[in-house]
Amino acid sequence: MNEPRPLFGKALDQAGRVIAAAGDASMGLPTPCDDFDVRALCGHLVSVVRRIEHVGGGGRPFDIPQITTDVPDGFPAAFAKARAEMEATWSDDAVLDKVLVLPFGEFPGRIALSAYTQEIVMHSWDLAKALGRLDLLDDELAETVLPIARRAVPAEPRGGRIPFGPVVEVPADAGAYAQLAGYLGRQP
Repeated sequence: MNEPRPLFGKALDQAGRVIAAAGDASMGLPTPCDDFDVRALCGHLVSVVRRIEHVGGGGRPFDIPQITTDVPDGFPAAFAKARAEMEATWSDDAVLDKVLVLPFGEFPGRIALSAYTQEIVMHSWDLAKALGRLDLLDDELAETVLPIARRAVPAEPRGGRIPFGPVVEVPADAGAYAQLAGYLGRQP
């Protein structure tokens, strides 16, 4: 399998841009991810990156809370700090082939990182959509992640261990983010 870290790095760059655009006034806005408003989604993105670092180091995913709420220096700083720690752990090539425990099973690190790339890209869209800042998104990321999502996430069943709503049909000529959002159960 290919080297997943460069694509993941681009996904993190994008997430960082979108998190930086979320000002205090936007924190209570709803997002396409029903369980999260903007504040909770920013906290979830920080937690996801912390979780990636933790599982890369051999930890269990649920040791890290789903949402980080303690961010005294703000979400952009918390995200940058979590990213730096995660990149230090994942700079070791051995992590890519190490079997890691994820919320949905055990996988080699390179497959785990691909799954987390999908999560970061989708949540970046969720956040950008809530903020009205789709201009911050890199279409190439969605174009790359869409076929990965279609292979990795079954269309049915959804719910339970498959934490996505039913597929939402979108026009075949819709952009990659709209197709990705629809496939992962969001209303684009």
